Amino acid sequence: MRLISAADVKQAISMTDAIAAVREGFIALSTAKAQVPLRSALQTADGTTLFMPAYVDQALNSAVKIVSIYPGNARHGLPSIVASVLVLDAGTGQLRALIDATYLTALRTGAGSGLATDLLALPDASILGVIGAGAQARTQIEAVLAVRPIREIRIFSRSGAEMLVAALSASYPDLSIRTAHSASDALRGAQVLIAATTSSTPVIELADVQTGAHINGIGSYTPTMQEVAAEVVTRAKIVVDSRESCLAEAGDLLIPMATGMLDHDAIYAEIGEIAAGLKPGRTSAEEITFFKSVGNAIQDLTVAARVLAAAEAQNLGTIVNF
Repeated sequence: MRLISAADVKQAISMTDAIAAVREGFIALSTAKAQVPLRSALQTADGTTLFMPAYVDQALNSAVKIVSIYPGNARHGLPSIVASVLVLDAGTGQLRALIDATYLTALRTGAGSGLATDLLALPDASILGVIGAGAQARTQIEAVLAVRPIREIRIFSRSGAEMLVAALSASYPDLSIRTAHSASDALRGAQVLIAATTSSTPVIELADVQTGAHINGIGSYTPTMQEVAAEVVTRAKIVVDSRESCLAEAGDLLIPMATGMLDHDAIYAEIGEIAAGLKPGRTSAEEITFFKSVGNAIQDLTVAARVLAAAEAQNLGTIVNF
């Protein structure tokens, strides 16, 4: 078995490779070539642990991710998301790798939004507005930069925005990157909007969303969490990572559905359907598009498989008898 650290993951795979991996995974998911049972959740007093298995037909590997979401970890100097992926030989069930998936989770989530931005955002989108400044926000930004000619980034968060702006400015010195004074300051005039928070109340309001904008909503992952206001969702072309998962977990959709503002058939497509060419993506420069993701184990499987292949080729990680 190969133990693969977060540093190994970063060396093994680029964001561009991760976007390609999740594209393959979402196509398999939306064309009935993948098995992805609904994730199960274990609730503790301070957080939630999720168990997420996945398999693509005829693939060499299957995988199970175990991810813990503990918002209070920041006060202990720990990441709020802690995760591992077990990669299994699909032919024998033997354990092939244990991968530190704390970074991999942020990477694959960013890659999902990168794919959605590539398929749905205006081709010349140049201004990015971000709500949230955690680990997810960093890879969300990296993914959007991989697929669109962004020249300006505005970030608003209750904490951490200045630190993220400083880090990004060092990595992307040619871009205009600044801390926003409010959510409106970050979002107004932006063609791509990101919500990467754990908020239970909307952080993206209709007044801050311009015609033709694309929104990635990735922070809320329970029926009671809502990052994007219902008035925005009802105006948008809604694309999801998985219909089944979003109709079970996405408060951004379930809350307006519960009040009668949104019908269950309002979801336009899964992102895999658009990636596979089964449905068109954006069809006009005026429409607002909204990609809602609650996270799917197919992303973990396809990215982890690429990481393992690269680790084997580059001799990354540590081999242990198990």
